[in-house]
Amino acid sequence: MTPVVSEMLSRLQSRLATLGWHAWNDRLQPLAHARLADSAHGSMPKWRAAVEALPDLEARLSIVDRFVSIDAATQPQTSQLVETLMQLHPWRKGPFRVFAAEIDTEWRSDLKWNRIADRVDFRDTKILDIGCGNGYYGWRMLDAGADLVLGVDPTLLYSMQFAAFNRYDQSSKHFIVPAIDTELPVNGDKADVPGLFDLTFSMGVLYHRTSPIDHLRTLYATLRPGGTAIVETIVIDDCQETILVPQDRYAQMRNVWMIPSLPMLKRWLDRTGFQQIEVIDDCVTTTDEQRRTPWMTFHSLSDFLNRNDSSKTIEGYPAPRRAMVMARRG
Repeated sequence: MTPVVSEMLSRLQSRLATLGWHAWNDRLQPLAHARLADSAHGSMPKWRAAVEALPDLEARLSIVDRFVSIDAATQPQTSQLVETLMQLHPWRKGPFRVFAAEIDTEWRSDLKWNRIADRVDFRDTKILDIGCGNGYYGWRMLDAGADLVLGVDPTLLYSMQFAAFNRYDQSSKHFIVPAIDTELPVNGDKADVPGLFDLTFSMGVLYHRTSPIDHLRTLYATLRPGGTAIVETIVIDDCQETILVPQDRYAQMRNVWMIPSLPMLKRWLDRTGFQQIEVIDDCVTTTDEQRRTPWMTFHSLSDFLNRNDSSKTIEGYPAPRRAMVMARRG
């Protein structure tokens, strides 16, 4: 395990202990140490070497325009820096700037951030970000005033991309643990169990769950009374309460199980116990927002749409349309 990751987990343990969140430490620490060990993944030694090869400079992490940016008085050689960061390919969420190197990620995550930035009060909040990716949104949340952002995401590469930035910002406010929502220390079947977080985000997770209601119950259970969930998911453009269950793949994704219409998503949230359900945004995903770049060279959205009719996926389903809904725990 790279020292950067080890130090991050130590700071996480200390912060959660200070808050009295001992159940979270007891559950997350063993998972993180096991999954971020050098033997956990065949590419882990390469990822670790990339993080450790980054310039040992006194630097500052900040938000500059749409970038999460690392800056220092001394600028390292850009070509060598790009080569090092490419060892952490593919870069899906961003964009980032590391000294003079700009990481043009597959997703223009700043566009999604702009849809929520003025609708959510992040000041002094404790946030759980389920499906957090590499932490781009977490950095934006901290810049907007959050006191703590705990991200969980099972993809080990995202934890290592986060480690590359955490190397230059070793605060006790932003953490990522490789885990999924069903591993969190909450009882999603009992919505009356008080939670801890002011805000819980689930962006791009719901349609990957075989039981979307159980996922929403988990979101509910993580929140303190009066806390708010922000759910972003693919939806079907239908004014009726309907669900699309793909025959096999959806936009070439195998792990898409249920895509609701917005009315059905609201019904699910209501049945789960949420109140004050409000749609923040509802729009078609475009190839300006999700596309192939030099930093993500695999297939992207344009490869998953029908070549003759971009309103449909290559399987013939409606093209991805994403809605963002805010709901409050009573």
